Amino acid sequence: MDRIRGEFVDIVEWTDDSRDTIVWRFPRYENEIKMGARLVVRESQTAVFVNEGRIADVFTPGTYVLETQNLPLLATLKGWKYGFHSPFKAEVYFVNTRLFTDMKWGTQNPVIVRDAEFGMVRLRAFGTFATRITDAAALLRELAGTDPRFRTEEVREYLRQLIVGRLANALATANVPVLDLAAHQDALGARLAAVLSDELAPVGVAVPTFIIENISLPPEVEAAVDTRTKMGVVGDLDRYTRFQTANAIGDAARNPGGAGEGIGLGMGMAVGQRLAAGLAPQAAPADAAGGPPPLPSQEQWYVAVNGRQQGPYDADALPGLVRSGELTRASLVWHAGMAAWTPADQVRELAPLMSSVPPPLPPA
Repeated sequence: MDRIRGEFVDIVEWTDDSRDTIVWRFPRYENEIKMGARLVVRESQTAVFVNEGRIADVFTPGTYVLETQNLPLLATLKGWKYGFHSPFKAEVYFVNTRLFTDMKWGTQNPVIVRDAEFGMVRLRAFGTFATRITDAAALLRELAGTDPRFRTEEVREYLRQLIVGRLANALATANVPVLDLAAHQDALGARLAAVLSDELAPVGVAVPTFIIENISLPPEVEAAVDTRTKMGVVGDLDRYTRFQTANAIGDAARNPGGAGEGIGLGMGMAVGQRLAAGLAPQAAPADAAGGPPPLPSQEQWYVAVNGRQQGPYDADALPGLVRSGELTRASLVWHAGMAAWTPADQVRELAPLMSSVPPPLPPA
């Protein structure tokens, strides 16, 4: 049936019934195209004639009658002597030149960049891009070859690897802080689109649109940024603590029971202490009141009495201990700063006090 149909069908055309076909080869039995066949090239299409492995001509949108006048190069290649009346073997490839917008990209592995604020940071990114065929002949020579149905999935991985390879350099040389990347995504996308179009020009592909949808940080860095943001929003931590305490009391009041009452009691005591501290009159500074500065705090002493620690005592209380007999020359004493417990008569600070204590009686 293909052979019989080839004897009558003389219209070479392609109506695309898919959304991902880049190149489609016109099917003809043994590639025999008749003299006078009509070639219909629609908008967003380019037709490429290939004869015996060589590109003979490229047709832009329009309707053509396949004669020697239309194919001077093909006539030269074949060297026709009989007015081009016999069938000739050739292949017709239709190349889709519309904008392919369903292309997605993403980084499988993070890209490491150096940031002035965070140091070395691992970034992940993803987005979409659009491609367009700008040179049908170059595409056939470099990518599609003799594939009768060349689809976007066959070139998508190649383009994705090319994008990821250029993304690291674009991020590293952009000199944009990590926290400001969101504001410069459009500029980075336009820059990458130009770079990719220049690199893909030899294969007849252009990237007119490149969109960066998101650039994400590692989870631990995002958590640190969130914590820093919370601290900036809270501002006064003391007022925030009071607010949280008040909310906890309200929650405890709405949750009667042992645990709720205990929480409410504890929170109530904490709030009471905080309010009491806030309502207590504040002593005026010595300079503002015009009086003398506060007295220095006295040193605290500890005394060993009958093998047990007693104290602390102020220095004013020590004479009373001497009179009562609790503090003697042999009593061990200690205060902050001493290395160990020491007999009272060996402590320099207590020498005036011990001078009034009589030494122990000699043995009878």
